[in-house]
Amino acid sequence: MPGDHRVNDRIRVDTVRLIDQEGNQRGVMATRDALALARSLDLDLVEIAPTAQPPVCRIMDYGKFKFDEAQKAKESRRKSLNVGVKEMKYRPKIGAGDFATKTRLVEKFLSEGHKVKVTIMFRGRESAHPELGKKILDRIVEHLDEVAKVESAPKLDGRNMIMVLGPDKKVRSKTTEEPKAATPSPVAVVATTEVLNEES
Repeated sequence: MPGDHRVNDRIRVDTVRLIDQEGNQRGVMATRDALALARSLDLDLVEIAPTAQPPVCRIMDYGKFKFDEAQKAKESRRKSLNVGVKEMKYRPKIGAGDFATKTRLVEKFLSEGHKVKVTIMFRGRESAHPELGKKILDRIVEHLDEVAKVESAPKLDGRNMIMVLGPDKKVRSKTTEEPKAATPSPVAVVATTEVLNEES
């Protein structure tokens, strides 16, 4: 629903299509009758689809509706603030165990919707061999190719090499939309049991 609605006497049309407080379709009726019904229930008549012919109105507690919408918006903002950029640091000569542990954490951050800044830290003479850092970043991308996309390609930043990964939304969406195995209905279970009993 839009944020600003025509409510009660602000609804100027002669007829509306009414949805009652229980969500039931009440059909087309005179606006004055719909408003009278809303007031008899100590509720509001709210225009929710002004471009429909005739406009669609719903009976509701508009004050409560606005409060609920504000709470939803607040929660949405809170969640968006919690989703930020994480950072994971690697060394060019990192061991296999540390690499696996850190990369699993990167995958976890991505699955939670975070972007991840991957930093390769060079020390001393290591900075003369940036290709070592590039190999580590390539390994990370290879390990996470099903869940991540490169949002910022590897680049040198002082004595470090950085790359930014983001969650691959298409992959995450596909995962959440995979259908679950169908659960046999009670009727099917009973029918199967009867067949087995007959065979025995």
